[in-house]
Amino acid sequence: MNSNHISELVLLQAHELAERIRLRQVSCREVMQTYLAHIERFNPLVNALISLQSPESLLAQADARDAELARGAYRGWMHGLPHAIKDLSLTQGIRTTFGSPLFKDYLPERDGIMVERIKAAGAIIIGKTNTPEFGLGSQSYNPLFGPTACAYDLSKTAGGSSGGAAAALAMHLVPVADGSDMMGSLRNPAAFNNIFGFRPSQGRVPFDDSADLFFDQLGYEGPMARSVKDAALLLSVQAGGDARAPLSISESGTVFAMPLEREFKGTRIGWLGDFNGYLPMERGILELCEKTFADFEGLGCHIEAVQPDFAPQKLWGSWRTLRHWMVAGSLGAAYADPQKRAQLKPEACWEVENGLKLSASEVFAASVARSDWYRSISRLFEQYDYLLLPSAQVFPFDKTLPWPTAINDITMDTYHRWMEVVIPGTLSGCPVANVQAGFSESGLPMGLQIIGRYQADLSVLQLAHAYERASDWYKRHPSPLLQDVQR
Repeated sequence: MNSNHISELVLLQAHELAERIRLRQVSCREVMQTYLAHIERFNPLVNALISLQSPESLLAQADARDAELARGAYRGWMHGLPHAIKDLSLTQGIRTTFGSPLFKDYLPERDGIMVERIKAAGAIIIGKTNTPEFGLGSQSYNPLFGPTACAYDLSKTAGGSSGGAAAALAMHLVPVADGSDMMGSLRNPAAFNNIFGFRPSQGRVPFDDSADLFFDQLGYEGPMARSVKDAALLLSVQAGGDARAPLSISESGTVFAMPLEREFKGTRIGWLGDFNGYLPMERGILELCEKTFADFEGLGCHIEAVQPDFAPQKLWGSWRTLRHWMVAGSLGAAYADPQKRAQLKPEACWEVENGLKLSASEVFAASVARSDWYRSISRLFEQYDYLLLPSAQVFPFDKTLPWPTAINDITMDTYHRWMEVVIPGTLSGCPVANVQAGFSESGLPMGLQIIGRYQADLSVLQLAHAYERASDWYKRHPSPLLQDVQR
């Protein structure tokens, strides 16, 4: 066998691999052995997977899954699949660092709800995926593990905060991946690595990892994959109400395991673009996104430019206030301890310091502004079935750069201003997908956001699936790092 060969097992889509396991055409042990060998070979290039568990333990778990199949016990479509959890989610007995030196040795005593469900569906947790410190910033680097590289250019960032998950998927280190998204963390890294990422509707995936269960409604967990079908299947495991998350949507996740095919003739789509020039965009991004219109129109969709009746400056003000407030709430105690504060990155301190200055009335006003934005986008959905806009304002940038300080000579006044394009989706609470939009002249990926009506998650997945069939970006352009080996 050619030493450069990549096993077919890791190249299969997740649902194809799952079916082979279910039919016992391949053993869980063989799948695990194959993935571990592939990880050993390719993970050092991108630094996507961290806190990997011992091969002996993982193979023993794979043997246990095989024994279950032998006696007719099948846990579900993830039975025997290797899976790595984002390092912001609690994993019982597996190190969960949040990318922070403060938690470098933290072993949670329990799993988060999503992790419980992924395990119950039969997956074997092989480790974690890299993330920035406390998920702050769309660049996955931290002092414990270093930066994660883009699967299309190792000198560039994978994005974040689900950068480890996105790069791992693009390099076929895992069949599917979970992520979470407060400020584009499922969308930005998916765009930067030419894969699919989905931020579900608020409450779709129950979350109980944070101290607060009622106010903390900016970030949610969701699926990432190399195909929409695989992401929908993962969402079918993640979704569904749980009494431990009192604001979760009670509807079962089983609907997401059903076929995604649907007709789109006459579908109305609004193009938000750069909000009439308000958002600075690196040259080439808008043009790349607009080229995707032909694929949507080929499905029978009608696309036209539209603008909401809401000032984007007001949206940004609401975002900053609510983000400051939530981060100050979660990191305030660490900041108050001088020794711990010294181990927080500057951006985390900046968030806390601004949060501590806020009055209750300012937070209430920001929440009212967010509510007004929801009313505004709901009015747009009276005219349009979906809304589109780019997934990022810059292409993947140098992984040694903490964040872009300027776009087209326009200075970014905060560490996250360059990702302002994801705020409309975040503050709406609506489902948002990142689909692949193509590549820059230098071969760097970009994505497109599809926003749907609140709780219309299946509808967004269906459009994304139809677009994927029409464009086939991942199949046409897998990571060049893998292509070079295959030749």
